[in-house]
Amino acid sequence: MTYFLRRSLLACAAAALPTALSLNVQAADKADAAWPQRPIRLIVSYPAGGVSDVVARALGEKLTAALGQSVVIDNKAGAGGSIGLDLVAKSNPDGYTLGFSSISPLTLSPHLGKPLFDPNKDIVPVVSVMYSPVLLLATTRSTAKSFAELVAQAKAHPGEVRWATAGLASLGHIMMEQIADKAKAQITHVPYKGGGQQLNDGLSAQFEILSTNAGPAVMQHIKAGKFKALAVGAPSRLDSLPQVPTLEELGYKSANMTSLFGVFAPAGVPAPVLARINAEVNKALALPDVRQRLELTDNVPTGGKAADFAKQIEAESKANARIIQAAHIQLN
Repeated sequence: MTYFLRRSLLACAAAALPTALSLNVQAADKADAAWPQRPIRLIVSYPAGGVSDVVARALGEKLTAALGQSVVIDNKAGAGGSIGLDLVAKSNPDGYTLGFSSISPLTLSPHLGKPLFDPNKDIVPVVSVMYSPVLLLATTRSTAKSFAELVAQAKAHPGEVRWATAGLASLGHIMMEQIADKAKAQITHVPYKGGGQQLNDGLSAQFEILSTNAGPAVMQHIKAGKFKALAVGAPSRLDSLPQVPTLEELGYKSANMTSLFGVFAPAGVPAPVLARINAEVNKALALPDVRQRLELTDNVPTGGKAADFAKQIEAESKANARIIQAAHIQLN
């Protein structure tokens, strides 16, 4: 091949390159605009029956109607929500696998041991969905009639008070450790894979205490006398339980936490797809029936921009790191 012919071919190739790149970008834009073209899998990081599952299914119904494709709920519980989000983080970043979880696997687990995934690189927050108060309940096995009596019993009988939570490194676990540390009491931790089985075992009095998010089933059991509410993690007392003090009122400010839940996606999902998901979830949260369903169970709908959600997660992660270090909390 002559020198001049080679130069001519290279010049043609160089001239064609911008056109090829432009076509590729246009094709990607069209694919993003056409999303979704098949069912979407929404991985819920907790078992069926808990408040997160109920809310995720309500959102799934609204998103199915808005997107024209089925949103399939897939419960993958374990490790305080980390197993479900790990599956999301390792999924194909095409927008067809999403996660619904509290932010605990991102803000607590990394400070207590080696996480299953990198919360800063492998997963992205899409939109916050709700704040959920955390109730501290006594089962019928417990004789404590107040939070003060619970603490007194735990101090008088080390290890005999058993506290069930949604799992290791869950928000309830951290709250328990902080209370035990400040009260100088020994409490036995009973970790579950989520709220459903935890509630069932609580109803059969297999332990003395449990911490769980507010929800319809929980409130019904409290009203029926099957659980006694001793305290709540919330900014203020709940309208439905005005006689129950917050943990901050009781002198446990650092343990006075609520659960923030949201939708997540694997890193790498195209920005237009993430923006569409964010917009549709915000629309769903603005619907009167969805807001009423949440508010009637003392859960507070949130929504908003993905960037704001990411900032909340970052701030809570830093705060949790300080709390965990100060309280010398470790996973056994």
